[in-house]
Amino acid sequence: MSSSYRIKSGDTLSHLAQRYNTSVSALMKANPQIKNADLIYAGKTLNIPGSRDSFEPGSSGRPGGATGGSGAQDVQGPSSSGPGTRGPKGSPFEIAQQHLGKNAGSLKLEKNGVGADMEDWVPNNVNCANFVSAVLEQAGQISDSQHDNSVMGLMAKLDRDPNFKRIDLKDAKPGDVVSMKTNGGQHVVMFAGWKDGKPTFIGSNNVNPDGSQRVTISSMNYPIMAVHQYQG
Repeated sequence: MSSSYRIKSGDTLSHLAQRYNTSVSALMKANPQIKNADLIYAGKTLNIPGSRDSFEPGSSGRPGGATGGSGAQDVQGPSSSGPGTRGPKGSPFEIAQQHLGKNAGSLKLEKNGVGADMEDWVPNNVNCANFVSAVLEQAGQISDSQHDNSVMGLMAKLDRDPNFKRIDLKDAKPGDVVSMKTNGGQHVVMFAGWKDGKPTFIGSNNVNPDGSQRVTISSMNYPIMAVHQYQG
């Protein structure tokens, strides 16, 4: 499921709301850049409510994940995950840790590092793949051309990269890329280690009161689609 839609000539909010089973008011709320419901521009990106990456603490895991077949917290892991993966330029986990507590919106304004590699146009409630891609770039694990702002797009690019291999969550190391299926779409984070036998994750998560994202570490219950480990 896409997290965004590129507006085409002839589109209207009312028709798009009907197509995506939502309302014009919900579309307006999800796209604060639109001031007039009757005025949208072809070529611009529209965030579709219910089709975004999301993070809701305490949501229950459901069967169907490709790795383990269940929610992430259903996987019992070791007491320690050992050292994280490293790219030619450093550890993605350590790079991500440096940005804990930052809002996605403010991080994108930074002129160097992860913030500079994030794409500004991505809405602040759908930055999970934008953040993970930028961290992997900073670690030297992927190139700029592999940067992707959608979970499914990034997952597909890592599948095609011979330096990455899909593994089981129980074998994960800090910095591994974890793609999850959520109630409204997909979410991508990085493995952050085991805590009391349960997995924790670091990423850009929808934890702010207004639904925008902030870099946090927490546990999650979503079914896992893939865990990619860098082995270059």
